[in-house]
Amino acid sequence: MQLYNKLSAKERAALIEKAGKDRLTLSFYQYAKIENPQEFRDHLFLTWNNLDVLGRIYVAQEGINGQLSLPAENFQDFKTHLDTIDFLKDIRLNIAVEQDNMSFLKLKVKVRHKIVADGLNDDTFDVTNKGIHVGAEKFNELIEDENTVLVDMRNHYESEIGHFKNAVTPDVDTFRESLDIIEDDLKAHKEDKNLVMYCTGGIRCEKASAYFKHKGFKNVYQLEGGIIEYTRQIKEQELDNKFIGKNFVFDDRRAEKISDDVIAQCHQCGSPFDVHTNCANDACHLLFIQCDTCKTEMDNCCSTNCKEINALPYEEQKALRKGQANSNDIFKKGRADHLPYKKDLRNIFEKFPKTESKN
Repeated sequence: MQLYNKLSAKERAALIEKAGKDRLTLSFYQYAKIENPQEFRDHLFLTWNNLDVLGRIYVAQEGINGQLSLPAENFQDFKTHLDTIDFLKDIRLNIAVEQDNMSFLKLKVKVRHKIVADGLNDDTFDVTNKGIHVGAEKFNELIEDENTVLVDMRNHYESEIGHFKNAVTPDVDTFRESLDIIEDDLKAHKEDKNLVMYCTGGIRCEKASAYFKHKGFKNVYQLEGGIIEYTRQIKEQELDNKFIGKNFVFDDRRAEKISDDVIAQCHQCGSPFDVHTNCANDACHLLFIQCDTCKTEMDNCCSTNCKEINALPYEEQKALRKGQANSNDIFKKGRADHLPYKKDLRNIFEKFPKTESKN
């Protein structure tokens, strides 16, 4: 009985190419009480492996979070299987804006402590007491209201290439960092402002909205289905698009183009560009933005040092990495000190001066 992926990414890519079938990339999440995550995980793997599902799925006692792809012809069978699971019946599936047959090359179903790393003690508040979900039309209305604070719940490297107009974009590397920052900087506006949040597909806002309600915010809203569903709705309903740039995604596509605006710049030369890459030096692997010219000049590396290491024979590179931990730069996601045009840190709440809360 096969319970884990056995093919390499290269082998899987060759099989996809040979099959010549269109694949769908999609995502979904659901908070629910799962008594035996490991047993549930194994059931999902066995069923989905037979449907040629590939992707990254996290299962925990608090629910499930999945990003995956599958042959378009298997979509109905996949949906039918989801409907056999009580808490997944009729769940909304966020179909990707842009499709790519190679978005995922392995099936990874993992049991985790949480489906989103938030650093919170979930016993302190009710995660089901969440903010008001709003669709694209209502969202557009809310963010034009002068009493609204629009907050991007994603990380800086995501918002750097695309975000909603006038959104507060926290300079954070992880979701857990943003929660306390937002709560502290907006504590004086818990009652007189609408706190409106958005993220990629909705899962981070689901937890964050409940957290901020627990912290005393009275008017909390979240974009239903995140940027992905918003994009579908504005096209379907012919609404104004308030999102500028690209939507960062956590698969091999890296991003989906929502508008033609390029709002980011190459971290090495400063020219307008919005495509992320990883440093080719395996000992670094830093995620950063690199234009085509710099990619050629630097051999897809983030620094001269990495370029020199990457040019060495593989065995020499391997010997240099032996016993060495990953560089901390991998976690800086484009803010490494040696990148001259990295995103600048700034006070993201400048227009909301800090005052002592009355609460």
